[in-house]
Amino acid sequence: MMPGTKIRKDDIVQVIAGRDRGKQGRVLQVDRKKNRVLVEHVMMAKKHVRPNPAKQIKGGIAEREASIHLSNVMLAAAGKPVRVGARIDAEGQRTRIGRRAGEEIELS
Repeated sequence: MMPGTKIRKDDIVQVIAGRDRGKQGRVLQVDRKKNRVLVEHVMMAKKHVRPNPAKQIKGGIAEREASIHLSNVMLAAAGKPVRVGARIDAEGQRTRIGRRAGEEIELS
């Protein structure tokens, strides 16, 4: 497991490797144990769904996001992928900073 994962839910990330390289999307879910993230509109997979009238689910082939490994995404600050570091201020607060220009990355 990667200590202190630098990508959080609702961050905008860019895919840097794989079939969806270059796409950007919002992080929907982070699985820290498996080092995987679920990114909106990235790594779309088809799933066969059976109809369930009780839950108003139509049957057929549904498309949904599949998880992607954490090493294949980078945080996107100002539309460009950026490496992430941390800065601890005088009060002991930890903030994320972008290594490209040293700017603070605001929380989503």
